[in-house]
Amino acid sequence: MDIPAIVILIGLLVPLMLIGLPIAYCMGATSILYLFYTQGFFFNYQIVAQRMLYGINNFTLIAVPFFIFAAQLMNTGGITRRLFRFANILVGHLPGGLGQVNIIASVIFAGMSGAAVSDAAGLGTIEIEAMLDAGYDVEFSAAITAASSTIGPIIPPSIPMVLYGVSAGTSVGALLLAGLVPGLVMAVCLMVMVAIYAKGRNYPTSPRPTLHELAQGFVEALPPLMTPVIIIGGIYWGWFTPTEASVVAAAYAFILSCFLYRELPLADVPNVVVETMRQTVSIALISSAASIYGWLILRSGIPMYFADLIPHLATTQIGTLFVIIVFLLIVGMFMEPVSAILILCPILVPYVKSMGIDLVHFGVIMVLTLMIGLLTPPVGIVLYVLQGIANISFDRLVKAVMPFLIPLLIALVIITLVPGLTTWLPRLAMR
Repeated sequence: MDIPAIVILIGLLVPLMLIGLPIAYCMGATSILYLFYTQGFFFNYQIVAQRMLYGINNFTLIAVPFFIFAAQLMNTGGITRRLFRFANILVGHLPGGLGQVNIIASVIFAGMSGAAVSDAAGLGTIEIEAMLDAGYDVEFSAAITAASSTIGPIIPPSIPMVLYGVSAGTSVGALLLAGLVPGLVMAVCLMVMVAIYAKGRNYPTSPRPTLHELAQGFVEALPPLMTPVIIIGGIYWGWFTPTEASVVAAAYAFILSCFLYRELPLADVPNVVVETMRQTVSIALISSAASIYGWLILRSGIPMYFADLIPHLATTQIGTLFVIIVFLLIVGMFMEPVSAILILCPILVPYVKSMGIDLVHFGVIMVLTLMIGLLTPPVGIVLYVLQGIANISFDRLVKAVMPFLIPLLIALVIITLVPGLTTWLPRLAMR
């Protein structure tokens, strides 16, 4: 392997990221400098444009902007508030009160948004305000909001799962279905942690709901609750593809927000579209830059070099997965999930496939591990979002979040050791 290739493609990328340069620019600049090194100043410039266009010229990626649009509509159209109220009726009486509500609300909202940041920004504002008003301390309120937001990209729909499926060349539909049970495992682990906290801190709880209150809350929340049913059911029964499911989700959220609840005036929809376009362009730029960077990574022989190192650290499938998990946890501290998926898939997937590891199972593990990175500094995007919402210093927030990494890591270990939790539903659906 060409050692200077490692120095340029990896040794240059990391410092550029650490100084705060946007990740798309980091990958683009690194790729151009590598081409200068290997082919001289007059290299084939067309190949850069071609490979960048190739990175986004994929029909499946259409799902990304529509899932983003659906999440934006829900955050602005009163849907998230109704979901939070229903979650409060369901589990507000359990030990930990609104902490449990926080988790269940994230589980429900996860079936609609597909992104952790959307969960943290949309539900987070409502959740933290309600918890502070009820007497919960700000550290706990912000920490459980951050931890529960990681469920969003695991339960379908999921933007990171779509990107992984495209990058790994595996079924996006299978990946979306595979995340349902792992997401619930994460929720259970977090709920146990909240109950433990509640016993030591005597957090308040809501009165146990009457049957009438439960029925009333269910009826109010039923329309948005149908979103994941429509998405998963539609994919399961073959009514539409995962890509088409994103359009259905966006259209359904539009109808709920603008016509059923009437909390989003039609005049404000263009603002939602603009915000959706802003987020979509950011992901598209990263995807296109990652395409040329990943192509050069493959040509340089770096994936094969690192694949040869793994057998020295682990010789079994489970051992290999845990070595990769440790690696991804470190990567997640410095790189946001979308970038990490697009950069690392060309490196990790070929070796994982050669080991006979199911790519759908590995996809769930990879996405979940990188979601934990959203809670770890220095990058930790969710931390920065909630720091502003909760008006808490960054160091206090980080300290409060650290204990909640334990249940998430426990969930990760369970999902890694029991592949059936991720593979049984896709296999059942695709018989």
